Amino acid sequence: MIYIGIPVRNERETIGPLLWRIREILYGEQREYHVLICDDASNDGTSETLSQYEHFLPMTFLHNDVRKGYAASLERLIKAALKRSTYPKRDALVTMQGDFSDSPERICEMMRRFEGGADLVTVGPVPNEPFARRFTRIAGQQLARGLHTTKLVDDPFASLRLYRLFVLARAVDASDSRGRVLNHEGWAANAELLLRVGKFLRRFEEIRAESIKTRRYRDSRYRAWRELYGLIQASRDPAIRKLVSNLNAMV
Repeated sequence: MIYIGIPVRNERETIGPLLWRIREILYGEQREYHVLICDDASNDGTSETLSQYEHFLPMTFLHNDVRKGYAASLERLIKAALKRSTYPKRDALVTMQGDFSDSPERICEMMRRFEGGADLVTVGPVPNEPFARRFTRIAGQQLARGLHTTKLVDDPFASLRLYRLFVLARAVDASDSRGRVLNHEGWAANAELLLRVGKFLRRFEEIRAESIKTRRYRDSRYRAWRELYGLIQASRDPAIRKLVSNLNAMV
């Protein structure tokens, strides 16, 4: 089973077209799939939009009663996939954004790499990435060097990834004393998750990204300064530094 985890917050305009595109892409694939969506207390009608797609593709809808943020929503999706899976060594979770900033067209290639034995498949930087995102990525690699695990992948901040569930299960088991896997927001959460699964990986692959096709369902809410600040703060976290040190010693 391939689970597709999508955290959303006020994505009424984008989530419907994204789900339909996922359905088109995976139609005819031999692998079963199931979409998991965590709505982080949206107030724009996202829930109503999601309910229209329940009969068109296999989907489970999770809802946060109060806003908890990207990291908590992503962690909830991870634990939901683990709870549903009966074969964590043979099942996987694909994580992606709900605003079309991640290309669903790469899912099939990620699945093929997974079938070939990869525990982690991540997607490299997009060639025609918007300037604000490219700036954050370059600046983050310089100012938050502790998060830039170059020994693993070229893009430690990517959200579009496939994880073998067995690897995620081990990362969850090794979570902190509060039972939290992710303690930072935004791109920093993606980097943190990569660090937490890193020591459990036997094989990982990074595939090339496709150029982003313009899909303007709503105005961008991306804020480069906010992501960059979060990356810098995470890189100063002693727990993160310890993860990086341990991982670099192993690779």
